[in-house]
Amino acid sequence: MTLSLLAHFEVLTSYKNFHRSLRSITSFVVTATQREREGERVTMGTTSMASRVFLLLLIFLSSTNLSLSLYEDQVGLMDWHQQYIGKVKGAVFHTQKSGRRRVVVSTEENVIASLDLRHGEIFWRHVLGSNDVIDGIDIALGKYVITLSSGGGILRAWNLPDGQMVWESFLEGSGASKSLLTVPTNLKVDKDNLILVFGKGSLHAISSIDGEVLWKKEIAPESVEVQQIIQPLGSDIIYVLGFFGSSQFDAYKINARNGELLKHNSATFSGGFSSEALVVSSEILVTLDSTRSKLVIISFQDGEINYQQTHISDIFGDSLGTPVLLPSKLPGMFSVKIDGAVVFIRVTGEGKLEVLDKINNVAAISDAISLSEGQQAFALIQHGDGKIHLTVKPSHDLSGDLLKESIDMDNQRGTVHKIFINNYIRTDRSHGFRALIVMEDHSLLLLQQGAIVWSREDGLASIVDVVTSELPVEKEGVSVAKVEQNLFEWLKGHILKLKGTLMLASAEDVAAIQEMRLKSFEKSKMTRDHNGFRKLLIVLTRAGKLFALHTGYGQVVWSLLLPTLRRSETCEYPTGLNIYHWQVPHHHALDENPSVLVVGRCGKNSDAPGVLSIVDAYTGKEINSMAAIHSVAQVIPLPFTDSTEQRLHLLIDVNQHGHLYPRTSEAIDIFQRELTNIYWYSVEADNGIIKGHVLKSNCIQEVIDNYCFESKDIWSIVFPSDSERIIATVIRKLSEVVHTQAKAIADEDVMFKYISKNLLFVATVAPKGSGPIGTATPEESWLTVYLIDTVTGRILHRMTHHGSQGPVHAVFSENWVVYHYFNLRAHRYEMSVIEIYDQSRAVC
Repeated sequence: MTLSLLAHFEVLTSYKNFHRSLRSITSFVVTATQREREGERVTMGTTSMASRVFLLLLIFLSSTNLSLSLYEDQVGLMDWHQQYIGKVKGAVFHTQKSGRRRVVVSTEENVIASLDLRHGEIFWRHVLGSNDVIDGIDIALGKYVITLSSGGGILRAWNLPDGQMVWESFLEGSGASKSLLTVPTNLKVDKDNLILVFGKGSLHAISSIDGEVLWKKEIAPESVEVQQIIQPLGSDIIYVLGFFGSSQFDAYKINARNGELLKHNSATFSGGFSSEALVVSSEILVTLDSTRSKLVIISFQDGEINYQQTHISDIFGDSLGTPVLLPSKLPGMFSVKIDGAVVFIRVTGEGKLEVLDKINNVAAISDAISLSEGQQAFALIQHGDGKIHLTVKPSHDLSGDLLKESIDMDNQRGTVHKIFINNYIRTDRSHGFRALIVMEDHSLLLLQQGAIVWSREDGLASIVDVVTSELPVEKEGVSVAKVEQNLFEWLKGHILKLKGTLMLASAEDVAAIQEMRLKSFEKSKMTRDHNGFRKLLIVLTRAGKLFALHTGYGQVVWSLLLPTLRRSETCEYPTGLNIYHWQVPHHHALDENPSVLVVGRCGKNSDAPGVLSIVDAYTGKEINSMAAIHSVAQVIPLPFTDSTEQRLHLLIDVNQHGHLYPRTSEAIDIFQRELTNIYWYSVEADNGIIKGHVLKSNCIQEVIDNYCFESKDIWSIVFPSDSERIIATVIRKLSEVVHTQAKAIADEDVMFKYISKNLLFVATVAPKGSGPIGTATPEESWLTVYLIDTVTGRILHRMTHHGSQGPVHAVFSENWVVYHYFNLRAHRYEMSVIEIYDQSRAVC
């Protein structure tokens, strides 16, 4: 087969003038037809003229290659647009009397955002890069948001009202280390006020006004793993505390004015230390020994180090669980989770331990906040009876409660993962509290006065995969009950509109009016439209939750927190992978609902056991699930369906064994007939190898499994590791519909597209060019792209871009590939297009 390739860009052109001509010609023909229907006399000449014009129009349309375009006033318009921030991991409230009340948050999606405390809307947000992980966040001087990111390498100040960056400091160090941010709470507008940052193995003192690095002290060269930085209130002394190895504690006493090391003490501990440590006071640290059988109290008064250890059994009795120190910052005490209960322990002045309280079923504990001079409080969340129970306790007396509330909670949100609290003064001068909670599904809620003030579905910021599903077909005929219901809704709507016109509508009435208006829109209907634009977007998030979004207006139709993707004793690290169409009814579209297959795994590695869930696409109910099956390395939707229109899927495990689903006799019969026509490929990017596979026979196992098949390699391509590294692979969408098989070109010639679902696009770069942009010179980096037939392993096309590197993003559709890369010589991003044609079918 002879193949010809063409690279080009097509510029979209407007066809407004043609559209106007088409509209005038069409109106002429329609006018003549209408006159004829009305009985008016239309002459033969006029009719023949209309016929000739219409014939010319058809010829013009058949011979013209039209381009899609937009009118000028349509640019930038969209049906709906939603912004999310991701799972919140840090939050700071700003509720001063002047200005808007807000909460500033950092998330696991590397987003910094300022949210309105009234409605939860975004005032401003910044999305940092994927490698710019946020390590800490705080507010300084009452007007700057301070963020530490990139492993302690970048410190930024953002203007609190509008989010504009005020200053940015790049902190250098000798190596990677834990990142810590300390912002004093009593900062004044003075250059002597310091922001302390430990990162990249060094302690930095930065001015809060302009971000200038005032001094730097290296700690990491001594291989100390720093755990805490403490600066007592009003003191010029900084304590840097950490572990050297697993059995030595080090304390550094540093002058805050110039960074001078005043004292360095160290002491060994024969029992060794665990990885976490908590600050109880300005002179006491608590940790666990390496066996987690003892609590170790470390005092470092004036730099002198002393140890006191207490057996866990002396505090908790004969416990079966492993104790875990909770990271909440509580004054003069700490909390330990063991056997499903949380125990609060106070450290006395002599270093003795005193058990204050033991509470069961605690989901999350907040840090303590100041209420007044010398008084602090913290909050905890418990689950029970389909509700969450919020309790606020004073830190000095755990027997009393400042607040105790119960809130009804949707079980599809899961459990509470984090809680942040803020206090305010009520009209009666008593303390009120608001709680910001982060749920298992990554949603964010604000609780106040026993109710949910607002909620945000921020799990939609981390979408793993998405598929579309058709909406139900609109059924003909309406029942009497439906007519009565519509009449009631009609009367209710008119009453609400009348109340709104007379300014008598309450907030609930206004919300109901808006909802009714939304439902009355054509594009928000829950049935298919004539052109097929209205659909459901079924999305899977990183939290293991499914959402169905209506494409007409973007609202959530239903949501489901998948049981198979929730953390449990049998599945400690659940991970959602992909969604696939499982059943798409065509012959029984009025009687059966479509369903989707959700594939995940229970573990971080590719050899972890897989989990499967089948979910109804209309209702969001889980139809079936399978847990702890074989590993899932690849899922191949096959182009075969059974009598119930369930699509066959081949799941490939890490051993390259194929497993057929659904596991039915009908499915295996269909599969056996097509066994010799099934091919697939695998990519080992780290090793630079691409292989082609085919099935051969049933698996040889101790337990006979008729749905398991062994495979064999039929071809392989090995890229030389000294010159090429695989950075991107893309294939065509299997369900893609080809618009046309041919393309008309100049001189009335026709070129036939090379249409194949077995083509693979591969991009490789030189080893020195595999790093970030700028790490290689144009002479050291080149980008090579391939088109490979995955059935035979034949390389159909190869092209090299010298002086270019990744990252590469590509789209493969029909017979063309568009890919995006960086040109080092031109210092810009570029895009290229490859088109592939079949010259063996060329018309002579």
